Amino acid sequence: MHEDAFDNRAQALARALKGVLRPLVRTMIARGVTAPAVYRLLKEVFVEVAERDFRIDGQRPTDSRISVLTGVHRKDIRTLRAAAAEGAAARSAGARRVTAMVSVIGRWLADPGLQDADGRPRALARHGTGDAPSFDSLVAAISTDVRPRTVLDELLRQGLVQLDAPGEQVHLSAEALLGGGDADQTLHFFARNVGDHISAATGNLLGDGPPFLERAVFYNHLRVESVDALEAAAREGAGQLLTALNRAAYAAQAEDAGKADAAHRFRFGVYFYRAPQDASDTDDDSDE
Repeated sequence: MHEDAFDNRAQALARALKGVLRPLVRTMIARGVTAPAVYRLLKEVFVEVAERDFRIDGQRPTDSRISVLTGVHRKDIRTLRAAAAEGAAARSAGARRVTAMVSVIGRWLADPGLQDADGRPRALARHGTGDAPSFDSLVAAISTDVRPRTVLDELLRQGLVQLDAPGEQVHLSAEALLGGGDADQTLHFFARNVGDHISAATGNLLGDGPPFLERAVFYNHLRVESVDALEAAAREGAGQLLTALNRAAYAAQAEDAGKADAAHRFRFGVYFYRAPQDASDTDDDSDE
């Protein structure tokens, strides 16, 4: 392929990346993250991705090879690799805390033994007796490394559960069904939901394998009242789909438990974005 063709493809990708980066840069500026901090962060990510995804025969790449792949100086690569190893434990601990919280809610929504006759999550006794399901037994089924009282206190703080007047039963609140959470959870899922969405789109762009599901419906020239109605319909339909898929995934996980090849994961997400239309909006009125 001619060198000019590579240049044209790189320029086209750069233009596309600007569209991806604009909302991220808006978030950075709003939260006080400056350009020099982002430059260092980009170096870290370049080194991390080169080390993880560009190995030859499974061998960890040398500093020199990473430098060739990324353009990052070898001295910086050594520093960044050492810092990454030190920070991994702290990041993992934070992720485990959030994962335990959402796993409790997910199982509560999916386990038929924790639902009423209409399929809604039922109130649970805090402690329970015998084999009867309880909040304590639910947490213990998720993890034995965290105390049920700790999980309960955190869920109460976030408004994701409620206690009845005597404090003997725990009720899952509407906020849990709508995906509420504190700042730590919001950041956790900002990274993972957006990251996996971009990973799916990137896989399709690079042609790494079978295409991922990555579609959107978009229209313009609409009144705000019409978008309100469409958003309400999207929220209702998405909630039903996510609840059904959560239950199906919970059943599949139970079926696959203990099997040697049960080493895969998935993430399915939905979103609805709205904004006033301006001259830079060039999407056609169509399904993409």
